[in-house]
Amino acid sequence: MAQRYSSFSSGSTAWLLQRITAAFLVVVLAFHFFQLHFVTHAYEIEFAGSQARMQNVGYFVTMVLFLVTATFHGVNGVYNALVNQGIDGIQKRVAQVVLGAAALLLVVQGIRVANTLAGF
Repeated sequence: MAQRYSSFSSGSTAWLLQRITAAFLVVVLAFHFFQLHFVTHAYEIEFAGSQARMQNVGYFVTMVLFLVTATFHGVNGVYNALVNQGIDGIQKRVAQVVLGAAALLLVVQGIRVANTLAGF
C-alpha cells in the first residue's frame, strides 16, 4: 500500500489550525443558538435587535471572522480528504488552485453581503 501524505498528522500546523478553527466555530454557533432560543422569544423584537447589532462594527467583524474561519476549516478539510484519497502531482496542484479560488470567491462575496447588511 502506498504511503499517503496528510497535513493532518498529529502536531503539524495544519492539524493545530484545523482543531482551533473547529473549536472557534463550535463556540460561536453555541452562543448564537443560546441567544436565539433561550434569551428571548419575541421574534419581532429580536429581529429589530439583530438589525441594530448589524450596524455595530464589532458584530460585522465577528461575522467576517466567522466566515473566514469557516471557509479555512472547510477548504482545508476538503483538501486533506482529497490528498488522503491519493491525488498527487498535477491533480494536487489543480485541487489547490480550485479550492483556493473558491475560498477567495466565498470570502469576498460574504464580505460584500455583510457590508450590505451592515449598511457600510
